[in-house]
Amino acid sequence: MPLTPEMERVGVTPALMKTTKKMTCPRCGLEFSLFQSRAIACKGCSKGAYGCNMARCLRCDYEFPIGGVLVKSKEREKKLATYMNGILDNYNKSVGKSGRR
Repeated sequence: MPLTPEMERVGVTPALMKTTKKMTCPRCGLEFSLFQSRAIACKGCSKGAYGCNMARCLRCDYEFPIGGVLVKSKEREKKLATYMNGILDNYNKSVGKSGRR
C-alpha cells in the first residue's frame, strides 16, 4: 500500500506499515500483526532489547521468525525488529510504563 501525503505528514513510514501487516501463527492459526505481538505477547521479554527477530502468538505463545513472513532477508528482519522495539520503547517512556508484563 503506497503512503498518502497525509500519512507521510503525520510520520507514517513504510516500516511502520510492515508492522501492521497480518501474519498467521503456524501452530494455532490466529491472525495478528507484529505490532500487536510486540505490544502484548512480547511485553517484558528481555530479548526485545536486542532486536529479537521473532514474533509471539497472542493466543498460544508460540514463537516463530518474522523472516519470510514480513521480510525476505536477515538484514531487513533485524532492521524491522529494531524499529518495532524503538516504537514500543518510546511509547512506554512517554506514558511512564516500564515495558513489563
